[in-house]
Amino acid sequence: MKIVYAFVGLLVVLLGLNSAFVVKEGQSALLLQFGRIVRADYNPGLHFKLPVVQQVVLLDNRILNLDAQPERYFTSEKKSVNVDFYVKWRIADNAAYYRATAGEQLQAAQRLTPIVKDALRFEFNSRPLQAVVANGRDDITNRVRSQTDAAARRSLGIEVVDVRIKRIELPDEVSDSVYKRMRAERMQLANDLRSRGKEAGERIRADADRQKAVLLADAEREAATVRGDGDAQAAAIYAQSYGQDPDFFDFYRSLQAYRTSFLDGKGVLILKPESDFLRYFNDGGAKAR
Repeated sequence: MKIVYAFVGLLVVLLGLNSAFVVKEGQSALLLQFGRIVRADYNPGLHFKLPVVQQVVLLDNRILNLDAQPERYFTSEKKSVNVDFYVKWRIADNAAYYRATAGEQLQAAQRLTPIVKDALRFEFNSRPLQAVVANGRDDITNRVRSQTDAAARRSLGIEVVDVRIKRIELPDEVSDSVYKRMRAERMQLANDLRSRGKEAGERIRADADRQKAVLLADAEREAATVRGDGDAQAAAIYAQSYGQDPDFFDFYRSLQAYRTSFLDGKGVLILKPESDFLRYFNDGGAKAR
């Protein structure tokens, strides 16, 4: 009898343990009864179920990573590129996810991969190679994420959080032609910038020369005005001095002429003795003074 009681007690304990389950943080759960989904919205915490007849499937509710193998795509010019990408995803609908994948992450990744690859293939096929290599990566990933998210929600109960292209590699024969074309475009741009700079430099030099000519002309005009005023003042002073003492003025002007003529000591003058220029070199000139 004691054995029966012990067996019944053990059975009760096992049934009790089987009727409780814990959902951890970062997880969600759904409840199955004979393979049919009874409930799919369990949050973290302690929960209870019917023992034996009901089963619990725990699902990872965190953001998961899909790192696919590089794939070769063709651009709109039928040139091939090797694209390495990854996808961030998480479960959006527990029931739909379980029906599509039986709760297996590997199966979910295997079904999500072709959806992403098809979207990438469409985007690369619709763009030229230059746009893909130069500046089309962000636009491609945004469009692919939007398309794959809608498709994955419908068919897999999965939310595509992000799609990123890690690397775009060109085959050798394609990369050489692309680099040559890019180099030619950069050279054309550099030549255009140099010609614009040269044109701007010519304009600046022409403007500087014009300003220089204007400044020199203004300076010459002002200098001529000053010289004219000085000559007028000098003439007035000479006239005034001549009026006060004509003999002395003549004598002073003659001394100035002598100094200018014999300043370097190498000048030669051929004059008659009775020349007016030499009147102060003889006695008569002295007496006249």
